[in-house]
Amino acid sequence: MSNEKKKMIIIGGGIGGLATALGAAQNGNDVKVLEKAPEIKEIGAGIQLAANGTNVLQKLGVMDKIKEVAVFPKRLVLMNAFTGEELSALDIDSTYRERYGAPYIVLHRSDLHRILLEACEEHPKVELSTNQYIKNIETKSNGDVKVTAKNGDSHEANAVIGADGLWSTTRGYLIDDEPICSGYVAYRGAIPMEEVTNIGNLDDVYMWIGPDMHVVQYPVRKGELYNQVVVFKSKNYQPGNELADDWGTPEEMDEVFSGTCDKVQTAVSYISRQKRWPMFDRKPIDKWSEGNFTLIGDAAHPMLQYLAQGACQALEDVSFMADMLEKHETNYEKAFTEFEEERKPRTTFVQENARVWGEIIHGKNKVNNLLRNAILKARTEHDYQYVDQYHGGHFQSEEVSH
Repeated sequence: MSNEKKKMIIIGGGIGGLATALGAAQNGNDVKVLEKAPEIKEIGAGIQLAANGTNVLQKLGVMDKIKEVAVFPKRLVLMNAFTGEELSALDIDSTYRERYGAPYIVLHRSDLHRILLEACEEHPKVELSTNQYIKNIETKSNGDVKVTAKNGDSHEANAVIGADGLWSTTRGYLIDDEPICSGYVAYRGAIPMEEVTNIGNLDDVYMWIGPDMHVVQYPVRKGELYNQVVVFKSKNYQPGNELADDWGTPEEMDEVFSGTCDKVQTAVSYISRQKRWPMFDRKPIDKWSEGNFTLIGDAAHPMLQYLAQGACQALEDVSFMADMLEKHETNYEKAFTEFEEERKPRTTFVQENARVWGEIIHGKNKVNNLLRNAILKARTEHDYQYVDQYHGGHFQSEEVSH
C-alpha cells in the first residue's frame, strides 16, 4: 500500500493530540502534528489517570517511561471538608490493577506530555510543526483535506483530526457553539514535598468536599511534589463575564473556605494565587465528523473535571481511533464514521455524569447530604460497582470481571 494514501494531520499538540499522532503512526500513517504555540509544551499541575487511560498508555508503549515519574496511590478517599471525617474510600492498589488490567496513577501533566512528545519525536512517521494557528480547513474534491495556517503555511493530507481541546478552533467547522462556564473556578499547583505540613497519608488521593467547593490532594513526580487543586463556586460570577477576572478571586476563595477543617485550610494557604482556571465544558453534539475530518478528545467532548475522566476519555478515543485506522486502512471516512458512532454514546454518558457528580459532591441541601454520606459510608473499599462504568474502559462490560 502506498504511503501517499496514508497521510494524516493532527491539529493540536497537547496530550490528546500527541497520543493520537502516536497511535496513528503506529498503524502506518505518516502524521503531521500542527501546534499553534511557538513551542509544544504542557502547563498545569497534576493529572489523575484511571485504568481506562493507563490501559491505552500501555498499548502505546509508553508506560515504562511513565512509571519512572508517576505515583501509584493506594486509595481514593472522600472526606468531609468541614468535619474532617472520612466518608468513603476505594482501594486502587493491587486489587484494582487485577480487576482492570492496569494501574491508577497520578503524575504531573508536564511529565505525561513530555513522554508522549519524546515518543512522537522518536517515531519516524511523526512530524511536529509549531506556530500553526489554523485559519482554514478545506475538503478537496478527491476527499483529501487542506489546512491553512494564519502565517500562510499550507498542509495537505488524506485526513485531518482536530485535537485542539476545550477552546477548539476546528470544532467550529462542524458546529457553532461556545464553552459553557460552570461558575466554578480552580486554583492549582504543586509544591515541594519538604514544604508541606498537616496533610494526610501520602499513599492516598484525597478529595475534600463541601457545599459548592472541594479540594483535591495527591503527590506527583515520584513523591517529590504535592499537587493540590482548590475549587469553588463564585457568588460573583454572572453569565456573560466568563473571561473577566473579578470573580473567583483569591479573596473569595479564602472566604469560602474559612469554616473548613484545619487540613483544608492549610491546603488553601499553600495554593498559588497567581493564576485561576474558570471551569468550562460544552454540551454533547450530534456530529463529530465530516468526510475525512473528525474531532477527538476535548475538542469533541470537553467535560468538567469531577470524575477525573477528561484525559482518560481522550485516551479511549485514541485507542479506538487506532483500531479503526487499522481496520479501515485508507478509508478514513468510514474509520471516522465508525469511531464517532461507537464513541459518542459513551463520552456523552461521561460528560453528563461529570456534571451530576459535581452536583452530588457540591450539594447544599442538608437532608440530601445526610443521605449521600450514609450511602458513601456503606460502601466498602472493594466496591467497584460505581467506577466499573468508567475505569473499565470503552468495552467495560466485556473487560471487567465480577
